[in-house]
Amino acid sequence: MIPAATPHANIRREKLPAAERLRITEIFHSIQGEADSVGWPTVFVRLTGCPLRCSYCDTAYAFHGGEWLSFADIERQVAAFSPRYVTVTGGEPLAQKNCPALLTRLCDTGYRVSIETGGALPVIDLDQRVIRVMDLKTPGSGECARNLWENITVLRPGDQVKFVICDRTDYEWSRNKLREHALAERCQVLFSPSYEQLQAGELADWILADRLPVRLQVQLHKYLWGNVPGR
Repeated sequence: MIPAATPHANIRREKLPAAERLRITEIFHSIQGEADSVGWPTVFVRLTGCPLRCSYCDTAYAFHGGEWLSFADIERQVAAFSPRYVTVTGGEPLAQKNCPALLTRLCDTGYRVSIETGGALPVIDLDQRVIRVMDLKTPGSGECARNLWENITVLRPGDQVKFVICDRTDYEWSRNKLREHALAERCQVLFSPSYEQLQAGELADWILADRLPVRLQVQLHKYLWGNVPGR
């Protein structure tokens, strides 16, 4: 978690050039609960702000507030955990225009860097070393119309597309998009049951019945600690 800022720190940060800072909700060390690196100790850098309002959002506390930190401050806090894996998340991290520059700096340090993005903002200009974990918003999210479908064309084999599935309607929509865009031929595809809305076993049965080339994932961190900020 970000420590409380001192008055001196606030004065110093106000003088930072706008291109060298980001508004951060929290930086914390946890177990990766999703995506291809699930289970690995990971440092998460959670940026503040999001233009979407998904019905199942579990990080609404990151919509507002946060603290302005310089890139150097962020890097120092990350380095304190001696991580191998670093995930930049939100909110929606790409809503802050300086996010790509931070991603590049983290890659330059030697971390395995991923970004968790909602798929409504372009990912084409991100550093090629960054692993893109991109949601495609299902009808149950309430934000399906915000999907930026052009993003699919720039996905690479190391990237991942995630569908958070609330019910059978979401599942069938996701199955159709999987086939329509040949997603499994581009990258790894993750089907995830919305926590406390759909049972993982039920989703597993649907995937097996349709023989889908997707990976079932659950939010491991929630099974370990519940829906708790900073975990």
